[in-house]
Amino acid sequence: MAMGDDSSGTKSDGVEPMDISAPDITVTPELEEEARQTIEMLRGDDVSARVSAANKLENVATALGVERTRKELLPFLTDAIDDDDEVLIVIAQALGKLVMHVGGPTYAHLLLTPLELLLTVEESTVRDKATESAVLVGDSLSTESFQDQYAEMISRLATKEWFTSRMSAASLIASSFSRFNAQQQEEHIQNFAALCRDEVPMVRRIASHSMGQLLQSVAETVGGQSINEDGMITSTLLPLYEELASSNQPDSVRLQTTENCVAFGKAVAFLSTRDEATKHDKERTNVLVQKILPLIVSTIDDRSWRVRWTAASKFADVIHAFEELPGAMDELVAAYEKLLQDPEAEVRSAATFNLSEVAKSSALVLRSPTAVSEGDRFSVAERLVKRVTSLTEDDSEHVRAALAMVATELAPVLGKDATITHLVPPLLLLLRDSASQVRLNLISSLSALNEVIGVDLLSQSLLPAILDLAEDGKWRIRLAIIQNIPLLAKQLGKDFFSEKLSSLCVGWLADDISSIRQAAAHNLKELTVLFGDEWAMSLLIPSLADIKQHPSYLRRLTSVQACSLMATVMQPETARTEMLPMVLEMASDIVSIRCCSAI
Repeated sequence: MAMGDDSSGTKSDGVEPMDISAPDITVTPELEEEARQTIEMLRGDDVSARVSAANKLENVATALGVERTRKELLPFLTDAIDDDDEVLIVIAQALGKLVMHVGGPTYAHLLLTPLELLLTVEESTVRDKATESAVLVGDSLSTESFQDQYAEMISRLATKEWFTSRMSAASLIASSFSRFNAQQQEEHIQNFAALCRDEVPMVRRIASHSMGQLLQSVAETVGGQSINEDGMITSTLLPLYEELASSNQPDSVRLQTTENCVAFGKAVAFLSTRDEATKHDKERTNVLVQKILPLIVSTIDDRSWRVRWTAASKFADVIHAFEELPGAMDELVAAYEKLLQDPEAEVRSAATFNLSEVAKSSALVLRSPTAVSEGDRFSVAERLVKRVTSLTEDDSEHVRAALAMVATELAPVLGKDATITHLVPPLLLLLRDSASQVRLNLISSLSALNEVIGVDLLSQSLLPAILDLAEDGKWRIRLAIIQNIPLLAKQLGKDFFSEKLSSLCVGWLADDISSIRQAAAHNLKELTVLFGDEWAMSLLIPSLADIKQHPSYLRRLTSVQACSLMATVMQPETARTEMLPMVLEMASDIVSIRCCSAI
């Protein structure tokens, strides 16, 4: 089963005894035969067969044993690097799992040879899988081997002529920094800086994407020294961040600005709050914050809506990263308010989705961007709640729908009085919104509001909105409101629900759409679980008894289904005495009803 000539003189037409180092693995003739067939498939012309064979490389390595895996399988795989991308993806993934099959950490560095070649191919998916496997192999290496073979591989990748290898190097430098020695750390920081300034935009994009991970690793590994005037963060990484965030970079590079800002915030917070942080460290972090904030604020005015959208969608992370740092929140909240007023509806929607998370910040901010008195400070939620009213009047239905999903989450942060004064009025506007999806989103998220102020204050406006949605022309809207009825019932309480909405739930059984009728039947089951058998017997069963006399067999059929479902959650005695007679009576109906009754 040889894959080529070697010094042992292996014959290609014979099976030699397998060298197995692991005592708990028994190589059977079947496993040897499977390994032989796998190698033949890898040599074949059928791409799908080669992909299937590549998925069995661990079995082949088990059959060969550690020595022959090192001497035969790895060179064979190295020569196969010019295969189709589908095969290379599987090979790249499999190499990370062969550490023990080549003899463990002592020999794991041999896997780097084929991986280095895979890290240079054009297909990004192959490189991604090869990067994952390279990280796994690197983690298994001893410190000496890591700082020798692994670090040298990254250096070669970072300086190769073909840009794909440099893209892989950017990712590997970030994930490997903590295990380099001091000299290698300096060397690879400079390599990373060169990659950030690479002439190929795709390399700069990957470097920008990897900067956050590298930054966190530098902060944890080097500590306070990294923010000295000549430290790695201050002298190298911060200038790189400024360059990558500049307007002359392509959109694909600037898209990473917000995530890198979050990473800087977390790193600075880590360095300033650790136990051994000195007064000098805290002063230096304050200086860094003042340099970083203008960069994130500048993304709010970026010419590309995609960059602004990224900033809007990640802004809650930005807030959480910087909220403990002095002087940051006033600028960030003002920038967030600007995102809520962005010209693009997609950006406003993304920013609105983050409204509740941003409002949960414990920081105190100025009442408005123009306020100057330091004593005039309020919570972030108190400042942002004033933006809710303007968002209810937004031209975009998507923005209003996003607001309806998150606005009620402000209630626990504001407290009862502020909620009643500032939040309830715009929510009532949303309940009367012309778009059914907006009303539905709000009704689906009322639990947080009810926990703070109770349902009584909303009942007069809530009921009309529910009734409107229950009769909406779009059957999916009706279906959605039915699915939310058990939650609403729990929030409204038995008495209010029984008086206002119980008849509506039975009425859905007569809907023209089959899916609505089926959902209504399941809905009655859920309500029976919530309110109990006695409630169901007094309010639901009489209506079901009337439906069984309906001239339409579809309505009668739905009634049988509802009775059957409700019986499964009732007390056995109640089901036997009350539900069974109704079902048996319907068994004398036409064929389809009798069949349903029998089931």
